[in-house]
Amino acid sequence: MTSVPPPPLPKRLRTALRGLLPDTAPWRSSRDFRLLWSSGCVSSLGSFLTYVAVPLQIKDLTGSSFQVGLVGAVELVPLVVFGLWGGALADAMDRRRLVLLAEAGLGLLSALLLVNALLPQPLLWPIYVVAALVAAVDGLQRPALDSLTPRIVPHEQLTAAFALNSLYRNVGSVAGPALAGVVVAVAGVQTAFALDVASFGVSLLLLARIRAVPPPSGAERPSLRAVATGVRYAWSRKDLLGTYAIDVCAMLFAFPVAIFPFLAAELDAGWALGLLYGASAAGALAVSATSGWTSRIHRHGRMLVLAALGWGAAMTLAGVTGNIWLVLLCLAAAGGADQISGIARSTLWNQSIPDELRGRLAGVELLSYSVGPQLGQVRAGGAAALIGVRGAIWSGGAVCVLGVALLAVALPSLLAYDDRTDPHAAAVRAAAEDRDAGGREPVPAA
Repeated sequence: MTSVPPPPLPKRLRTALRGLLPDTAPWRSSRDFRLLWSSGCVSSLGSFLTYVAVPLQIKDLTGSSFQVGLVGAVELVPLVVFGLWGGALADAMDRRRLVLLAEAGLGLLSALLLVNALLPQPLLWPIYVVAALVAAVDGLQRPALDSLTPRIVPHEQLTAAFALNSLYRNVGSVAGPALAGVVVAVAGVQTAFALDVASFGVSLLLLARIRAVPPPSGAERPSLRAVATGVRYAWSRKDLLGTYAIDVCAMLFAFPVAIFPFLAAELDAGWALGLLYGASAAGALAVSATSGWTSRIHRHGRMLVLAALGWGAAMTLAGVTGNIWLVLLCLAAAGGADQISGIARSTLWNQSIPDELRGRLAGVELLSYSVGPQLGQVRAGGAAALIGVRGAIWSGGAVCVLGVALLAVALPSLLAYDDRTDPHAAAVRAAAEDRDAGGREPVPAA
């Protein structure tokens, strides 16, 4: 008896589904973007191995949760300081060279962790020293890495490029810790560090094939004055200031990751602790995998505000409900909203910030999304001690919603941003067209 094939989907539905798929135009049009994206995939997966292995190694060496948490403290200041300086460097030198040198430095630091782990009695202090140095080198690299994409991708494909980058990062956020847990359990932290070192080797080979990305003509030399110039520019653009302020508000009041172990215990769901940590990443991944629609958005300020309100509302509901499955669903929804917010922020920045300032503004951005989560952990822990775990979560989400709404009202230029009419976006678009017309040959798709 022959089976009857299912009827084909209506044409309109097929078109709508295709519209949800990620826009792969940057991958097809830019060889350098393909290399950068592939490098990021490999490096991200390797870094998650170390991200999991380091706290486990400290736990095994000390048995102290305080000593494990101390890693975050030693990372914060180097990340902020060198992030601002890295932004000035990114505007003054070949961004591809800076990314390459920093990647080599990160690989060397992972090798030092491997050497320490192979000692008969691994030492504790080198782990903290390496953690601080990794944060410093990451701070130097991140602005150059973030500001590299607009130089190798056509201006109209920036939203799609960020969505594609987010796709591999979110896959790494979900798969990386799971893989790391298996590797560490089966083969030990030494193997995790060794695989991370190998991943940096592959990443370096890919990055080395990207063409040079020299600084704009007349670029300002890196200095404290240059850093201050970037900060003043950010302050002068109230739409940019709104993106930073909303991000800090969302993370400060509605980032309760630090109290997830206590939430799992209160809900009598210790088995779900890993799911609590991974739920928001799963929601972000779902948005990344269906991000085709984001390339058709022009009002990125409104997109950002609505997404931030959704993040706060989802966290509020996560604190109110007492069912673990509903909590996980709310956290996934929050992660999806955060991903939409990230796409809006990145697009607005890359579309409207002049190339000669993009590195320094990426350093300011690094400051905003590094400080918020760190302070958010402190807020969540303190609030939980005063009003309980679930109270700390829902109250933080509610304050986030209120804060975002007030910021949107106070900064109307953010809501008014439209990449079709914004003068800053028009100037950046014209400069990109002039640069592309200045002799660079188009790169055929692979």
